Amino acid sequence: MSEKKQVLILCTGNSCRSIMAEAMINAKMMDCVEAQSSGVQASGRINPHVQALLKSKGEWRRGYHSKAIETVLNKPFDLIVTVCEAARETCPLFPSAIKTIHVGFVDPTGKAIDEYAKTYDLIEKELLPIIKKELCSQ
Repeated sequence: MSEKKQVLILCTGNSCRSIMAEAMINAKMMDCVEAQSSGVQASGRINPHVQALLKSKGEWRRGYHSKAIETVLNKPFDLIVTVCEAARETCPLFPSAIKTIHVGFVDPTGKAIDEYAKTYDLIEKELLPIIKKELCSQ
C-alpha cells in the first residue's frame, strides 16, 4: 500500500471547524489520507462543544490540540484546505508549492449547541468528497 496523502486543514483559531475536519478525515478516510489542522492565529484551546461532539462520534483523539501555523510550515502536505475566510486571506506561503483550496464554513462558536452538529454535517457533506477526489482517487 502506498503512503497516505497529507492534508492540512487551516482556520483562524484552530479550535472548532479545522479540528472537526481533522478528526473527521482521520476517522473516515484513514485508508488514504492523514489530516492535521492548524490556525493562522491559533487560540491554543479546543472548543469544549467540539471536543464533546467528536467524543460522541468516537472520533476524538487525545493528541488533538490547537496548533500555531509555524508548527506545520515545514511539513510536507499534498493539499491545504482553508475553512474560513480569514485563513484564506492570510494563508502563508509554504516552502514547497502546495495546492491550496478554500471550502468555507460558518463558525458555530458562541451559537446554540445544535449549530456544532450542523457544521459537522456540512463538513462531512461538502469537504470530505473534495478531499477524496483530490487525494484518494489516484
